[in-house]
Amino acid sequence: MLWRYEITGVDTITLHFGDQIGVELAQRIHRATRQLRTRLGNRLIDSVPSYTTIMLRYDLLQDDLASLIATVTPILASLPDDTDVEDSPLVNIPVFYHPSVGPDLERIAGRAGISTEQVIELHTAQTYHVFAIGFAPGFAYLGEVPQSIATPRLATPRHRVPAGSLGIADTQTAIYPLDSPGGWNLIGRTPLVMFDTRREPNSLLQAGQRVRFRSIDRDEYLALGGELDGGFA
Repeated sequence: MLWRYEITGVDTITLHFGDQIGVELAQRIHRATRQLRTRLGNRLIDSVPSYTTIMLRYDLLQDDLASLIATVTPILASLPDDTDVEDSPLVNIPVFYHPSVGPDLERIAGRAGISTEQVIELHTAQTYHVFAIGFAPGFAYLGEVPQSIATPRLATPRHRVPAGSLGIADTQTAIYPLDSPGGWNLIGRTPLVMFDTRREPNSLLQAGQRVRFRSIDRDEYLALGGELDGGFA
């Protein structure tokens, strides 16, 4: 597994594995992250996988840079370059796809020259991979949506997007875990709580997981605890 490291802080290094974002590279990074966490144990204070990198924060009372790299090198060398993407956990998420909670659904359909039902079919037919967590606590970047419904971010972000809103930005899709500003194209909403400080782990989605979306109707959405009164601004 080819990689290089960069010193990015007094007690952090960032491992770089390539420049091209993709599912296979993401899966290799997440498998490497699992191995590093297991093998390094409490020598690591934190490890943060992203699209093409892993940031490692280590304990300066236990390690110096040379000893850390000396340990990391054989761990990464033992990992094969290929990976089975089916070995990562699969999370199923119910979504109410409708203009009342997805105000950009009809526009995406018009832009693609298809019906809203076809947009939903395309979006739910895909298995997505959690590339990274960022922007807000529990905000999982998922890829990749079919090219026919890939849509640029809004030119002017909304001031408020309700928690649970499902959006598309370019070739990625994501669920807003909290009420927040946002510029993604909204197509539906899940009744699931994506981020909860009382839960361990706090975030429902973790880097390296696979995700499938399931279309549900209004009644099931409400029965599962979904809300319709969270407006957009």
